[in-house]
Amino acid sequence: MEKTLKPMSGYLALILAIVSIIAAIFCFAMGVGKGDDSNSTLIFLAVFLIILAIFLFKGIMVVNPNHSRVCTFFGKYVGTVKDNGLLWVNPFYVSYKITLRSQNLNGQQLKVNDKMGNPIEIAAVIVWQVSDTYKAAFEVMDFQQYVGIQSEAAVRHLASSYPYDQMEDQHADITLRDGGDKVNEMLEKELNERLAPAGIIIKEARISHLAYAPEIAGAMLQRQQATAIVAARFKIVEGAVGMVELALEMLSKKDIVYLDEEKKATMVSNLMVVLCGEKAATPVLNTGTLYN
Repeated sequence: MEKTLKPMSGYLALILAIVSIIAAIFCFAMGVGKGDDSNSTLIFLAVFLIILAIFLFKGIMVVNPNHSRVCTFFGKYVGTVKDNGLLWVNPFYVSYKITLRSQNLNGQQLKVNDKMGNPIEIAAVIVWQVSDTYKAAFEVMDFQQYVGIQSEAAVRHLASSYPYDQMEDQHADITLRDGGDKVNEMLEKELNERLAPAGIIIKEARISHLAYAPEIAGAMLQRQQATAIVAARFKIVEGAVGMVELALEMLSKKDIVYLDEEKKATMVSNLMVVLCGEKAATPVLNTGTLYN
């Protein structure tokens, strides 16, 4: 479990170290200049002051904003320094730098099969941050590599759990293409579960690329176009039938012309051709009767 370590001010240690060096130089100079027994005492004091200065300098560390230092003492975790500035800790501590800033992971395009077995290309952009420095430093070998591998596994699992769109599975409640925020929420949830052992939290996860694989992209495009054409034709026919029905009803109601069943059939046929045809109809002038 992460523990917060409160270090001493590094400015005081820096001043003491500088004073120790100055005093050591002064003692060494005085000791060399004398020839009596005090020579060895002054030189010994100078050596002691130099060792003290080295000891003080060794414990000074600089921690930048949104960074931390994980400290260990002969292999034992003693705490994490999260304060910023010039600080001083036990010189025998071994420290590891871990940034607490938010980081982006622009995942590479992965080629996987969706729920229906169709090969697709998918990629995600992930914003992550270290929340527990102890887990990030000691629970996994390399937490940045761990993030990359587990993120790829989560994206692959998401892609294989849902169809690409509803053309593949008309009864699917969620698809990768139309899922939108729901798909992103599920990806974020799975990533948080996978990365929790490493002390990582996911702040945002979004699908950045989604497409059919090149080998089936052309066929799927034709299928989408055919589906769109059929849907458009259905709407056209539905509207044309309504217009023909309205025309016959108004002709009958206003008693403009009497049409028997055969004439109605002919009129319906002509109206359907005009309304449903892709090109403009060419009028034909009939100078005779319908039966000649």
